[in-house]
Amino acid sequence: MIDVYAPTGTFRDRVKLARDVATAVMTIERVPNIPLFRQNTAAFVHELPPDSLSNVDGDSACIRVQVLTNAGGLDREKQIKMVVELTRIVAAAATDESVKERIWVLLTEAPDGGWGLGGRAHTNAELVALAREQLGKR
Repeated sequence: MIDVYAPTGTFRDRVKLARDVATAVMTIERVPNIPLFRQNTAAFVHELPPDSLSNVDGDSACIRVQVLTNAGGLDREKQIKMVVELTRIVAAAATDESVKERIWVLLTEAPDGGWGLGGRAHTNAELVALAREQLGKR
Protein backbone atom coordinates (compact mmCIF):
# COMPACT_ATOMS: atom_id res chain seq x y z
CA MET A 1 0.00 0.00 0.00
CA ILE A 2 1.21 3.47 -0.85
CA ASP A 3 -0.17 6.74 0.51
CA VAL A 4 0.82 10.09 -1.01
CA TYR A 5 -0.13 13.16 1.03
CA ALA A 6 0.20 16.65 -0.45
CA PRO A 7 -1.51 20.04 -0.52
CA THR A 8 -4.47 20.31 -2.90
CA GLY A 9 -3.38 21.17 -6.43
CA THR A 10 0.14 19.72 -6.12
CA PHE A 11 -0.30 17.15 -8.92
CA ARG A 12 -1.36 17.42 -12.56
CA ASP A 13 -2.78 13.89 -12.85
CA ARG A 14 -3.54 12.05 -9.61
CA VAL A 15 -4.71 8.86 -11.35
CA LYS A 16 -1.46 8.55 -13.31
CA LEU A 17 0.57 9.31 -10.18
CA ALA A 18 -1.24 6.59 -8.20
CA ARG A 19 -0.70 4.03 -10.95
CA ASP A 20 2.94 5.01 -11.47
CA VAL A 21 3.90 4.73 -7.79
CA ALA A 22 2.02 1.44 -7.40
CA THR A 23 3.80 0.03 -10.47
CA ALA A 24 7.16 1.22 -9.15
CA VAL A 25 6.62 -0.41 -5.75
CA MET A 26 5.64 -3.73 -7.32
CA THR A 27 8.61 -3.57 -9.70
CA ILE A 28 11.14 -2.70 -7.00
CA GLU A 29 9.82 -5.38 -4.65
CA ARG A 30 10.32 -7.85 -7.54
CA VAL A 31 7.12 -9.74 -6.78
CA PRO A 32 5.59 -11.95 -9.47
CA ASN A 33 3.30 -10.26 -11.98
CA ILE A 34 0.17 -12.11 -10.83
CA PRO A 35 -3.33 -10.88 -9.85
CA LEU A 36 -2.57 -11.22 -6.11
CA PHE A 37 0.08 -8.51 -6.38
CA ARG A 38 -1.32 -6.44 -9.28
CA GLN A 39 -4.70 -6.07 -7.58
CA ASN A 40 -3.32 -5.47 -4.09
CA THR A 41 -0.46 -3.10 -4.79
CA ALA A 42 -2.40 0.15 -4.65
CA ALA A 43 -1.72 3.83 -4.13
CA PHE A 44 -3.93 6.47 -2.55
CA VAL A 45 -3.37 10.17 -3.28
CA HIS A 46 -4.60 12.33 -0.41
CA GLU A 47 -5.03 16.03 -1.12
CA LEU A 48 -5.00 18.20 1.98
CA PRO A 49 -6.02 21.84 2.37
CA PRO A 50 -2.75 23.84 2.53
CA ASP A 51 -3.69 25.10 6.01
CA SER A 52 -3.75 21.51 7.33
CA LEU A 53 0.00 20.91 7.13
CA SER A 54 3.15 22.85 7.88
CA ASN A 55 6.82 22.50 8.58
CA VAL A 56 8.54 24.54 11.30
CA ASP A 57 8.97 27.49 8.95
CA GLY A 58 5.27 27.55 8.07
CA ASP A 59 5.75 26.07 4.58
CA SER A 60 2.98 23.73 3.45
CA ALA A 61 4.59 22.77 0.11
CA CYS A 62 5.75 19.35 1.26
CA ILE A 63 4.79 15.82 0.31
CA ARG A 64 4.79 12.61 2.34
CA VAL A 65 4.88 9.22 0.64
CA GLN A 66 4.33 6.26 2.93
CA VAL A 67 4.88 2.72 1.68
CA LEU A 68 3.63 -0.24 3.69
CA THR A 69 5.17 -3.62 2.86
CA ASN A 70 5.22 -6.97 4.56
CA ALA A 71 7.95 -7.50 7.17
CA GLY A 72 11.32 -8.09 5.51
CA GLY A 73 9.99 -7.25 2.05
CA LEU A 74 12.68 -4.68 1.31
CA ASP A 75 16.40 -5.29 1.74
CA ARG A 76 18.73 -2.26 1.87
CA GLU A 77 19.19 -2.14 -1.91
CA LYS A 78 15.41 -2.10 -2.44
CA GLN A 79 14.94 0.56 0.26
CA ILE A 80 17.38 2.89 -1.46
CA LYS A 81 15.88 2.24 -4.89
CA MET A 82 12.36 2.76 -3.51
CA VAL A 83 13.18 6.18 -2.05
CA VAL A 84 15.00 7.35 -5.19
CA GLU A 85 12.33 6.14 -7.63
CA LEU A 86 9.30 7.32 -5.68
CA THR A 87 10.88 10.73 -5.17
CA ARG A 88 11.54 10.95 -8.92
CA ILE A 89 7.99 9.92 -9.86
CA VAL A 90 6.29 12.21 -7.35
CA ALA A 91 8.47 15.21 -8.28
CA ALA A 92 7.74 14.66 -11.98
CA ALA A 93 4.00 14.50 -11.27
CA ALA A 94 4.02 17.77 -9.33
CA THR A 95 3.08 21.06 -10.94
CA ASP A 96 6.30 22.45 -9.40
CA GLU A 97 9.23 20.01 -9.58
CA SER A 98 11.19 22.11 -7.05
CA VAL A 99 9.11 20.28 -4.44
CA LYS A 100 11.59 17.39 -4.90
CA GLU A 101 13.61 18.64 -1.92
CA ARG A 102 10.49 18.43 0.26
CA ILE A 103 9.35 14.88 -0.54
CA TRP A 104 9.60 12.53 2.42
CA VAL A 105 9.42 8.80 1.72
CA LEU A 106 8.64 6.60 4.72
CA LEU A 107 9.12 2.86 4.42
CA THR A 108 6.98 0.97 6.91
CA GLU A 109 6.64 -2.77 7.51
CA ALA A 110 3.51 -4.57 8.65
CA PRO A 111 4.37 -7.20 11.27
CA ASP A 112 4.09 -10.85 10.25
CA GLY A 113 0.38 -11.63 10.45
CA GLY A 114 -0.52 -7.94 10.28
CA TRP A 115 -1.24 -7.85 6.55
CA GLY A 116 -4.97 -8.20 5.90
CA LEU A 117 -6.50 -9.22 2.59
CA GLY A 118 -10.10 -10.22 2.08
CA GLY A 119 -10.88 -10.02 5.79
CA ARG A 120 -8.02 -12.28 6.86
CA ALA A 121 -4.74 -11.32 8.56
CA HIS A 122 -2.18 -13.27 6.54
CA THR A 123 1.28 -14.25 7.70
CA ASN A 124 4.17 -13.85 5.27
CA ALA A 125 4.18 -17.63 4.74
CA GLU A 126 0.47 -17.56 3.85
CA LEU A 127 1.05 -14.76 1.32
CA VAL A 128 3.87 -16.76 -0.25
CA ALA A 129 1.56 -19.80 -0.44
CA LEU A 130 -1.16 -17.70 -2.13
CA ALA A 131 1.37 -16.41 -4.65
CA ARG A 132 2.67 -19.91 -5.39
CA GLU A 133 -0.91 -21.10 -5.90
CA GLN A 134 -1.52 -18.35 -8.48
CA LEU A 135 1.81 -19.01 -10.17
CA GLY A 136 0.83 -22.68 -10.49
CA LYS A 137 -2.37 -21.69 -12.32
CA ARG A 138 -0.48 -19.93 -15.13
